[in-house]
Amino acid sequence: MSLYDELGGEPKLRAIIDDFVDRCFADTMIGFLFSRAERERIKQFEVQHAARALGADIRYEGRPLHEAHAPHRILGGQFDRRRQILIETLVDHQVPEAVREHWIAHQDSLRHLVTKDPDSNCRD
Repeated sequence: MSLYDELGGEPKLRAIIDDFVDRCFADTMIGFLFSRAERERIKQFEVQHAARALGADIRYEGRPLHEAHAPHRILGGQFDRRRQILIETLVDHQVPEAVREHWIAHQDSLRHLVTKDPDSNCRD
């Protein structure tokens, strides 16, 4: 059984991503980063990306992460804020610990594709 299956499959993943993306859009610290983004489009790519990372045979149809994030100046602290929102969302949705740990570790492994900051310090 994959972590995707352990999570509860597509319906559970979609509910988590809907909540997570809504929280990111509404967040005081990072919400402005999404001011021009299409919420439903972001949700679809997040579902695909998370499903794939959790072992589902689902194709990610978005651009490569480094390419999608290159035009944006995302700082380390902003990356970490999104990470914290994800953790809180996963806990609130009672995601099994093994799935949470894998999901967060996967997000952490992508940091270099999203921000040039190697840590959570916000630099110029």
